[in-house]
Amino acid sequence: MHDFIWFSLLTDKINHQNIHVVMAALVALIITIVIILVHRRLKNTEERLIPNPKGTLVNVFEMAVEKILDLMEGVMGPRAEQFFPLIGTLFIYIFLCNVMGLIPGFLPPTDNVNTNFAMSITVFLYYNYCGIREQGIKNYLKHLMGPLVWLAPLMFVVELVGHCVRPISLSLRLFGNMTGDHLVLGIFSNLTPILVPVIFMALGLFISFIQAFVFTLLSMVYLSLAIAHEEHE
Repeated sequence: MHDFIWFSLLTDKINHQNIHVVMAALVALIITIVIILVHRRLKNTEERLIPNPKGTLVNVFEMAVEKILDLMEGVMGPRAEQFFPLIGTLFIYIFLCNVMGLIPGFLPPTDNVNTNFAMSITVFLYYNYCGIREQGIKNYLKHLMGPLVWLAPLMFVVELVGHCVRPISLSLRLFGNMTGDHLVLGIFSNLTPILVPVIFMALGLFISFIQAFVFTLLSMVYLSLAIAHEEHE
């Protein structure tokens, strides 16, 4: 039996075959609205210099940006800020997509492999583009061939296959974990609708964070490897 979705009350054209597209667009809309609101608040010089002690949307946004940037600097070094727009957006977007599955009547876009593959292929294209831009096409290909000339043909094939598997791995890992989490929450909510679902919702929130963290962490690693300068024989 399919889960109930609120959008089905608006139109019969939204169903479980295309709900992931609608939910992905909804999350993108929410992020866009938040960015606009935060940008307007940051234009206020007084609010920027004297933060509100009660906590505001700006404070939450700034804290999230600071923590993500700190993580990136720990992995990528001083150049982390250069790649923050993509990595930071990925983390926030995936986390909010995951959290949608905890709200009754909504489904997480990340429990559909198509949504995840779109993000994974974006990461794949971006880190290869950055690697080629950083090192040049010739040196980037040498980077895939390894340090030993006599092993270069074999290493090139191995590295090429490894690179092609990366977006598939990213997609399926996120898909599997979020689908499993959503199913477990749904089963226990139907069996014991009082108290017990709260425990699994807390666990789901933790899993939502971890999966967003793992996806972005691997993206940072791939990007760091692509732009790293190595000596080749």
